[in-house]
Amino acid sequence: MKKLALLALSTAIAAGSPAAADLVFPSLSYRTGPYAAGGIPFADGYADYFTLLNQRDGGIGGVMTRVPECETAYNTERGVECYESTRGEGALVYQPLSTGITYQLIPRTTADGIPLHTMGYGRTSATNGNVFSHTFNYPANYWDAASVIVNQLLEENDGSLEGKTIALLYHNSAYGREPIRTLETLSAQHGFELSQLAVDHPGQEQGNQWLQIRRERPDYVVMWGWGVMNQVAIQEAINTRFPMENFIGNWWAGADHDVESAGADAAGYRSLNMNRLGDMPVFAEIQEHVIDAGLAAGDGSNLGNVLYTRGMYAAFLAAEAAALAQEMSGVAEIDASMMRDAMAALEITNETMEAAGMPGIGPEFAVTCEDHGGTGMAIMQQWDGEQWVTLTDFIAPDDSVTQPLVEEDSAQYAAENGIEPQCTGG
Repeated sequence: MKKLALLALSTAIAAGSPAAADLVFPSLSYRTGPYAAGGIPFADGYADYFTLLNQRDGGIGGVMTRVPECETAYNTERGVECYESTRGEGALVYQPLSTGITYQLIPRTTADGIPLHTMGYGRTSATNGNVFSHTFNYPANYWDAASVIVNQLLEENDGSLEGKTIALLYHNSAYGREPIRTLETLSAQHGFELSQLAVDHPGQEQGNQWLQIRRERPDYVVMWGWGVMNQVAIQEAINTRFPMENFIGNWWAGADHDVESAGADAAGYRSLNMNRLGDMPVFAEIQEHVIDAGLAAGDGSNLGNVLYTRGMYAAFLAAEAAALAQEMSGVAEIDASMMRDAMAALEITNETMEAAGMPGIGPEFAVTCEDHGGTGMAIMQQWDGEQWVTLTDFIAPDDSVTQPLVEEDSAQYAAENGIEPQCTGG
């Protein structure tokens, strides 16, 4: 059986008396509202992986895990309420799956000493651990995503985007606005023209935006969408006869439900993905130990799809950090402070992923006190009309562009909030 690679714990921990408490990983989920199509499979994957660890391994280091869910409906106020109602249960880490909620929770979790993991979303400059001591966004962030897309387009255009036009179609929220500054910087550097088209919540009304796209015919449309916005945009692109291979979404605009309703008409549409897809040994173990046992968080139909896999990947990273915290502290029933220290020292290798039954699901990366962001790498995938096909290996962002933006934004946050350098010698 596959075991967590980091569970080479001391005999005292492994053979200790039955745990009196659980390892608590709250899930600020959204199974209702216009964003439920994305929230449900992620929450299923997150919960099912912890259930697998309980059923197959007896938890983590001999301590069972628990995943209390609190419904946010992707609403920032409700997300904060969920945090306040669950943080007293011994929460080890929060993953809110919302940039708006993240912005509100950064100061709260820091004050409460609870780590916050915003995997591929949230405040991008939180990658700077010297300022954001309790916030982590490994393995990649939004500015990485913008740079990766541009790097791939440079590769496809013989190294030059001079004179090209790119339209950014974005969700008019903190989430959707995150990549704008990076794309503006890249536009000035590479000579492409950037236009910005905001789509208001929830994203069903896009007629004017696509009228402008049809009129201006940009070379590429890049989408920062979520929920129903993605499905509507893809159908509008089809109706407008925009070349689907030139329509590229970020990793929150490349799920199964985004394209399945359009089917073959959406063939050619591309998106990023921060994790690989495909059959992995861990899926068979989840099927056996969780779904077939009647313990699944959902009906089991999402197993292996894009966002289920990402939720599972998020849980895997949290579980690996928890196991490392046990190893570092010599304590089985770890607390949030121990979890934070382990997250700041987490290293994910190919051996780690293979041991967990998900070989190559993401890039190898190592977290440090100063760097909470990972490598920033992502793959490009394409819808072939029936399924997602991986087009590339992991593509690296241009750190020479993103890092100065991170430093500037985090320095401003530190000045506004009176934060001193968090890392020794930083």
